[in-house]
Parts: sequence; structure tokens; C-alpha cells
Amino acid sequence: QVQLVESGGGLVQAGGSLRLSCVASGRTTNNYAMGWFRQAPGKEREFVAVISGFGSGTLYADSVKGRFTISRDNAKNTIYLQMNSLKPEDTAVYSCAAKNAPFPSSQYHDYDYWGQGTRVTVSS
Repeated sequence: QVQLVESGGGLVQAGGSLRLSCVASGRTTNNYAMGWFRQAPGKEREFVAVISGFGSGTLYADSVKGRFTISRDNAKNTIYLQMNSLKPEDTAVYSCAAKNAPFPSSQYHDYDYWGQGTRVTVSS
């Protein structure tokens, strides 16, 4: 089993930045694709970004491309989501997810483990 714990959410003004972290425990996830998803109030969960196992590739939703950066530190079993130029429409609960395979996916049903999420609120 893999446990995922997110941190780093909070309240920020539009145009600001936040960095989310997700620490994995239970087993090493170096070869797992790791993703971030978000869910805004009243909306369905949506894909944000994913980094492949061993960190060789990334994929982003069009809505965050150029503003968000996903990265991983395998020594710390941790992934990060650097979020810049935040907009009110980025307000959501952000969850990280682990896929027991190295290939990235934007489909939530491909993921095997989920964290509880961290709330991000962007004020206008």
C-alpha cells in the first residue's frame, strides 16, 4: 500500500504562487507515475499534471500549461506542484495520485492511490 499526504495549500491572491508537496510512504514510488488532480466546488475532478516514473516526462492540462510545474524528488519520495500566476479559477482541492506503472496518464481511473487533498483558494 502507498499512503499519500499533500501539503502547501492555502489562500493566495490572484497572480501569486504556491508550491504543493505530496509525500509518499509505504513503499518507494520512484517508478510510479505521479499526478495532480483538482476538484472545484460543484465541478468534476479534473487532471492538472503528471510526471512519469523516474521523472523522464511530464504532461499538463492546457489550463495550467506555462504556469504550473510538476517535479519529483525520488530521494524524498515526494512530488511537487509549483503554481505560479494563480487565477481565481484555480481554486479547488488538489489531490495527488500514484499510478503503479511509470507511464503517465491524465485519466483518474488509471491511478491506484490517492491522497486526501489540500485546499487552494485564489482570491481576485
